Amino acid sequence: MKIILTFTLLMIPGVVSSMRVTGYSGGGVMITCGYDEGYTANKKYFCKGQWSTCTDQIKTKEKNKWVQKGRFSLYDDTTSRVFTVTIRDLSEHDSGTYYCGTERVGSDPNTEVDLEVITDQQIRSVRGYSGGNIIINFKYEKKHKNHEKYVCKSAADQCFTVINTNRAAEWKHDRRFSVHDDRSAGLLRLFIRELNENDSGEYNITVKVSKEYSFFSEFNLSISDDDCCVKSISLSAAAGGSVNISCKYPQSHRSDVKFLCWRSGDDLCAEESSVTKKSKWIRKGKIQLYDDRKEQLLTGSISHVTEQHSEYWCGVQSDRGHKSFITRVLIRVTGVSRTSTSLPSLNTSSGSSLIILLVLLVLIISGLSLLFLCKKHQSRGGDSPSQTGPREHEVVSHTGCDYEEIKDTHKQLPTNPSDSSNCIYAAVQEDTGDSQCFITPAEDLNYAVVNFHKESDCPDSVSIRNNQDYSEYAALNHLTA
Repeated sequence: MKIILTFTLLMIPGVVSSMRVTGYSGGGVMITCGYDEGYTANKKYFCKGQWSTCTDQIKTKEKNKWVQKGRFSLYDDTTSRVFTVTIRDLSEHDSGTYYCGTERVGSDPNTEVDLEVITDQQIRSVRGYSGGNIIINFKYEKKHKNHEKYVCKSAADQCFTVINTNRAAEWKHDRRFSVHDDRSAGLLRLFIRELNENDSGEYNITVKVSKEYSFFSEFNLSISDDDCCVKSISLSAAAGGSVNISCKYPQSHRSDVKFLCWRSGDDLCAEESSVTKKSKWIRKGKIQLYDDRKEQLLTGSISHVTEQHSEYWCGVQSDRGHKSFITRVLIRVTGVSRTSTSLPSLNTSSGSSLIILLVLLVLIISGLSLLFLCKKHQSRGGDSPSQTGPREHEVVSHTGCDYEEIKDTHKQLPTNPSDSSNCIYAAVQEDTGDSQCFITPAEDLNYAVVNFHKESDCPDSVSIRNNQDYSEYAALNHLTA
């Protein structure tokens, strides 16, 4: 009879005679059984044990609605001619042989189900905070890496899908929900941002193995608005500088891991530092952290601040790796820090002081060099020997210029020694070889005194005092009309 029954089931489209199902302790499974269109009005049931002694776990004549009995639920979809059985909160004792059955007169059509429950620690509960974010991790076996995964929220005996992976390896976003399937690690990550109290409730993370069955992990998400914690803080810092952070966390997380992470687009924690021990500073990259468990305070600093690294989050991490982002830290970059390039080990104020000191030092050295050059030129001019007789076109060097002639362009030089006091020298002509420079006219000259040292026809030497400077001119040419 059993052989004939199996052959009959194989002839019905969409109906299988048996299936093997794997579930995980603490999680659940969904098993789908098909039936012939002539049995839509019949009762459906799910029983455990050998067929001759099978004990009903759930049985109903209700159509197109969920019926629940303990950990078992059944939904009869008469349009698709399938009924789905859900078993929750699995344990090893649930392993064994089951049957999907359709009640009728005579032998009932059925499908054999062999269920194996593997011991595993599933997600039970996750806590989040209003205004914050949360990351939920779901581990699965590598053999399920190519299977579709989705997340649904239970409401009114149904589970409404909030997001699925579509078998995609990259992040997928849908409103405030994001999901990423890391197939190489066998890890599904669910990210929910901007949490509010309406997000509280029961969720399922489901792996669809085949058309006939799926397994899922069910967890409760509770969202609270803790008065202890600030939802967002704003800080300012110069680009390349550093900034100090301070975040409160609820007392219930005193023994949990604390973290600070940089949030950037799809990278939920592109750079992260965490502290696991109390009263001990830790450093990772440009982040330093300290967990003061007595005050429930996470403190630290961020160095080398840039405009690209402007959003950080303080949070706590459970032993299952779930992360609750509690406080958002926004950093406003105000300008370029001088310490970021030339003086990375100094702070902004000390860097500015050092630069000013260097500028003053350069100015002092430049001034001393100029003074030394002036003294050298004056010494060179004072050591030049005086000429004892008038010689035409004699060149004497003074302060970088060679003066060949001094000519009176306004009047003739006196030939009478008695008129020497009235001599006016209005032009000085410098012979530099390739070029000449002139000082004209007489009214523009700054020379206050002209002294003659000899009483003869216009002196052989003239002393000219210009403010504090003193110059000797050894040769003088007399011009006649």
